[in-house]
Amino acid sequence: MPENSTEVTAAGIARLAGVGRAAVSNWRRRHADFPKPAGGTETSPSFALSEVEQWLRDQGKLAEVPLRERVWQQLAGHPAGAVPALVHTGCALLLLRTSPNAWPEITAASDEGMAGVLSLAVDKVLTTRFGPAAEAGRAVHAPSPAELLPSVPLLRAAAELAAGTGIQETFEFLLGRQLDANPRQYTLTPPGLAELMAALVETGERPVRTVLDPAAGTGALLRAVGRPAALYAQETDPDLAALTALRLALHTDTGCALAARTADTLRADAFPQLAADAVLCHPPFNERNWGHDELAYDPRWEYGFPARTESELAWVQHALAHLREGGTAVLLMPPAVASRRSGRRIRADLLRRGALRAVIALPAGAAPPYGIPLHLWVLRKPGSGRHPSPELLLVDTAEPAESPSAGPAATAPAGGRDRLDWQAVHGAVLDAWQSFDDAGGPGREGRTEPGHPASARPGAGRAVPVIELLDDDVDLAPARHLPSPAAAGGPAELIRVRERLTETLGLTGTLTPMAVPPAEPAHWPLTTVGELARAGALQLRTGGSGTGPGPVLTEHDVLGSTAPSGSLPVDGPAEEPVLVEPGDVVVPVLGGGSVARVVDDATAGAALGRNLQLLRPDPAALDPWFLAGFLRGTANNRQASSYASTATRLDARRLQLPRLPLAEQQRYGQRFRALAEFEDALRLTGRLGGQLVQGMYDGLTDGTVAPE
Repeated sequence: MPENSTEVTAAGIARLAGVGRAAVSNWRRRHADFPKPAGGTETSPSFALSEVEQWLRDQGKLAEVPLRERVWQQLAGHPAGAVPALVHTGCALLLLRTSPNAWPEITAASDEGMAGVLSLAVDKVLTTRFGPAAEAGRAVHAPSPAELLPSVPLLRAAAELAAGTGIQETFEFLLGRQLDANPRQYTLTPPGLAELMAALVETGERPVRTVLDPAAGTGALLRAVGRPAALYAQETDPDLAALTALRLALHTDTGCALAARTADTLRADAFPQLAADAVLCHPPFNERNWGHDELAYDPRWEYGFPARTESELAWVQHALAHLREGGTAVLLMPPAVASRRSGRRIRADLLRRGALRAVIALPAGAAPPYGIPLHLWVLRKPGSGRHPSPELLLVDTAEPAESPSAGPAATAPAGGRDRLDWQAVHGAVLDAWQSFDDAGGPGREGRTEPGHPASARPGAGRAVPVIELLDDDVDLAPARHLPSPAAAGGPAELIRVRERLTETLGLTGTLTPMAVPPAEPAHWPLTTVGELARAGALQLRTGGSGTGPGPVLTEHDVLGSTAPSGSLPVDGPAEEPVLVEPGDVVVPVLGGGSVARVVDDATAGAALGRNLQLLRPDPAALDPWFLAGFLRGTANNRQASSYASTATRLDARRLQLPRLPLAEQQRYGQRFRALAEFEDALRLTGRLGGQLVQGMYDGLTDGTVAPE
């Protein structure tokens, strides 16, 4: 085996061949010519990728493997590690984008020759894009020929992949895989949140041309800014800073100036003279070692010296120090920053001087840590001649309320990772902020009105006079100053909820099913979903892949009978998602519950989400409601499920149903459909009842409802 060759684990081999890990174990036992381990441990061996590929090719098992999987395995198994390999790939892709005509000549040389020429060419491109290599803290440097040599096969394959899927898409795919493979190593800003934060800074009167992110992470926030003239990024982690610099260089055109630096932002500010139009920041939370002792007399603490436990308020003041007069900053903050007593003096000064303009509570699941409803702070740099705003906008989308006129499937789930309706959150937040900001703050409410497109997930908000907030606590948590969603509409809203609840209770009474015993026990010949699929009576599809702008039917939507609430990644290699059609039957793969959903016209067109399996029956052979009804049988689900230590997994192919004529199927299907309507009515009754009860409690306790 060649020295420093790329290695791959058994899991990687399984992905290459499109099989499970058990199949790889079987190959190792059954085939004496299977490649021998080249590294790893006895329990987790690794194998030479070139030997594995040759063996799979000889066995006829590699023909259908996508090129992108091979590229990823080369990158993941790189002898120097995945991150250096990804940096090398990003440099090569940037060269390919900048000088596409030079690439064929470079790749025509031998591996050693290509490494030498590529190192010089990359250095020139990086200098043009990021400044001289000697510049202090430049985030990405040209690798030497010796460093590039093990990467040459990877770079050739990456260029081939880029020719088919696009240069930027190739890098995004590989970066996304690296982030997914190491979730605890990186703190990510989800795309929906990044777009919201960027939209908040872009709503002002003056165009946003220069933007700074002092805790750039993976570059998601700067990448969300539309058509900037200059982007400035600083990141403490050198590897992450290099990846971010390359990501931004591949995302923006050459007309956008880029400056990416590696250093501890609070201790070693890379841009001390910068006054940007906007600052976007997702700072590290609850950081004790942020420089409290050595930065006591730093001029950035214009609003007060932050306590050791208030690192987030240090980031707030760093952001304000780098804004031009009237510039806007948006920071993601843990909710405790709005109410901790140790920060009350700084919060008070931010309010008095008009620097803090809005505090927005997001739903839980908006960003890690996913179980906490985080806040957005919107700040504006005070300037000469500007009077401090007498009000602060408070918006709460953390507890979205149900629209009283919505149907049982119209309410999106409240919070949760991968289950946020970002379109509704964007609408609620941006409407509130624009109304407040356009009027300069005073006297303007930020609440979405009924019937507005965002009212499916409304955010309650209002402009609160600063004088009301300047008490002993200076508590800025929106939930402390806003009415609960259930009581936000006052008694009139509660009356409407009660009327709808009464109507729904009457409907449940009408729909309550009657159990009629059969004349004699049924004895049907049975078949399985797998047999029906092989016979062509239905198709089986699995969700979870694809890119695009459309909605996604998630596992939670199926379990709760709600509208599609997920979203697909916009970037990455072009891959068609599985789109649901009317009459499809969708079942969750995990959890062990007996649930099956028939897709209606309102849900059709959504992409099939992760952990879901789709059964598409031939209408000439199978009635969809008959199929869904029998799939929900408890005994049926038990015999088709496998059990592990942490989860139950449903094998849809093992689900059984009787062989019946289509007319008889339709008789059963009508009854199953009526049961589904009854079930939806019960869900709606529970939601409306809970809303009415909580609204009455809130109304009675805050004086908006009389006890009579």
